[in-house]
Amino acid sequence: MGQKINPLGFRLGTTQSHHSIWFAQRKIYSESLQEDEKIRDCIKNYVQKNIKISSGIEGIARIKIQKRIDLIQVIIYMGVPKLLIEGKPRRIEELQINVQKKLNCINGKLNIAITRIANPYGHPNILAEFIAEQLKNRVSFRKAMKKAIELTEQAGTKGVQVQIAGRIDGKEIARVEWIREGRVPLQTIRAKIDYCSYAVRTIYGVLGIKIWIFVNEE
Repeated sequence: MGQKINPLGFRLGTTQSHHSIWFAQRKIYSESLQEDEKIRDCIKNYVQKNIKISSGIEGIARIKIQKRIDLIQVIIYMGVPKLLIEGKPRRIEELQINVQKKLNCINGKLNIAITRIANPYGHPNILAEFIAEQLKNRVSFRKAMKKAIELTEQAGTKGVQVQIAGRIDGKEIARVEWIREGRVPLQTIRAKIDYCSYAVRTIYGVLGIKIWIFVNEE
């Protein structure tokens, strides 16, 4: 079970909560779901185009969306939000305008807030971006995974597991390589585990990165 189900969905209601909070009737549920995807894709594309990569910790940990009747509240959890705020004074306003144009909701009110997270490398999405950047720069996959585990241990986590799949190092046959440090109890529901899957495009093809981080136990 620990290998066949998403660890976040497995723990909903106990140690995990939804990243999107809203209610919709059955007829418009699919439209609201697609709207969430458009918001997340627009924000990620804007950050990639307008922020220069430095040390790999400016990535987005998660995007939380809360919808009301007349308001869409978007909270972006980032490693170093100063890069988004200090670069241009009106970057958040520009981002809001881009998202509103994407959604075609000029009349609706959209509010975007940015929150800084304390330990960036304790979040799997930022860690996956770091590994992806290392693989694009032709760094050995074993070296990239070991470095990622060292950064995660410094963030104070109890355990981490990193898995890379695909044509690793350009070999003709695809394979799966993984490394684990500490405890990662995937079948324990009370264990809070953060998880992400990330795809990185290299000159050899697409590689898949999966990361499990054991935060704490309730």
